[in-house]
Amino acid sequence: MTTADPGQDFSTDRRFFGHPLALANLFSVELWERFSFYGMQAVMAYYLYYSLADGGLGLPEEAATSIIGAYGGMVYLACVAGAWVADRLLGAERTLFFSACTVMLGHIALALIPGLPGVVVGLVLVALGSGGVKTAATAVVGSLYRRDDPRCDAGFSIFYMGVNLGALVGPLLTGLAQTTIGFHWAFGLAAVGMALGLGIYVTGRKNLPHTAAVVPNPLPRGAWQRPVGIVVAVVVVVVLLFVSGVLTAENLSTAVAIVVALISIVLFALLLSSPRVDADERSRVRAFIPMWLASVVFWSLFQQQFTVVTIYTDQRLDRVLGGWEFPIAWVNSLNPFFVIVLAPVFALLWTKLGDRAPSTPVKFALGAGGMGVAFLLFLFWAGGTGPTTPVLAMVLILLFFSLAELNLSPIGLSLSTRIGPDAFRSQTVALFYLSVSLGSALAGTMAGYYDPSTEGTYFSVIGVAALVLGGVLFALAPWVRRAMRGVR
Repeated sequence: MTTADPGQDFSTDRRFFGHPLALANLFSVELWERFSFYGMQAVMAYYLYYSLADGGLGLPEEAATSIIGAYGGMVYLACVAGAWVADRLLGAERTLFFSACTVMLGHIALALIPGLPGVVVGLVLVALGSGGVKTAATAVVGSLYRRDDPRCDAGFSIFYMGVNLGALVGPLLTGLAQTTIGFHWAFGLAAVGMALGLGIYVTGRKNLPHTAAVVPNPLPRGAWQRPVGIVVAVVVVVVLLFVSGVLTAENLSTAVAIVVALISIVLFALLLSSPRVDADERSRVRAFIPMWLASVVFWSLFQQQFTVVTIYTDQRLDRVLGGWEFPIAWVNSLNPFFVIVLAPVFALLWTKLGDRAPSTPVKFALGAGGMGVAFLLFLFWAGGTGPTTPVLAMVLILLFFSLAELNLSPIGLSLSTRIGPDAFRSQTVALFYLSVSLGSALAGTMAGYYDPSTEGTYFSVIGVAALVLGGVLFALAPWVRRAMRGVR
């Protein structure tokens, strides 16, 4: 994380709830970026598989969920690329600005370009831009605080509140727009949200620290040809694979999952074999492996909010309240609502418990196992025909999604910054994002096996498998703690 420039003292700036005023600017851009991101994602699957008569593209459900899974995997894979661009080319502040512009252009493409070409251009731009925003915004927030500033953790808590506020409001407004005036208006609303965030950000750029614009490890002069050549080669290969029929919409998420898995294996091999990693650090990397796998499983279930749960909401949920059927995308606001309400409770709980709090591997086990419980809850309403599942059932299920998330997601990101070897800190954080990427892609692949007529089997197998994995990690927790060598 970048720290504040010694020449710039933000320690006396307490104009935003006791924090530097620049935090308000970053809070705003993240809120609106998440508004646009989750607002679009909440209606995208429906746009892909709804019939032409209903305003959609009429793709098979398997193709739609595969595209959503591949897109989710690309977003978190782009986080790694965004970190590289910030470190080697542009610096965090400029990376954040250009990434946010890219997100806005992606939503504009979805709103204005009809059919599948609009989806391809729009989702690629939004994925690349969102990945850059995630990594760059985190670095810029860190640049507001000195290493010894006790406000840093609280500042990040305020910043991430913007994430969840955007995720809460986005689906509410885009869902309403989609049901009343159509899909492209919903995508346009997401673009307007990102434009608002960008406008506020531009007006406050002068308040950001100088270090946010510094390129920490600039690429040597004339060395840009190699990365550009790699990008061009990758694009050419992907295009050829689509043209030849090897890659299709139906297997796109599986292809992304395979690529991310191979990259992850290479990174783990690098960390375990490098002579720059000492024995204690190598032990910590080995301890990270079972937790990384638990993270993959967690995200492969959690991200089904945008694949299987999306289809279930459409076909099996009774959305009529008082004679009015609420917009289908509103279900996607339940998870961020619970996170906003429960995150302070969890933070207070872990603080109060101190050393008596569950260890990190136990929290990971609770996260994976909690998702298993969430999927098993579907069994109480499985096997029905049509919209027979009450809204309160979905509220309960997504409450368990949120409880599981709070045990693993923020804990995993924190762990990745502490458990990595000194020479490979950034790569370890990248590994955590790759677990999210792999899980997101698998969420699309797994959704291809969901069918309302056999949903009981689907929910049973996945739920039991997640519970078993959580139990295995719980049993391994004493070994993992010892292998972590001082990292709790």
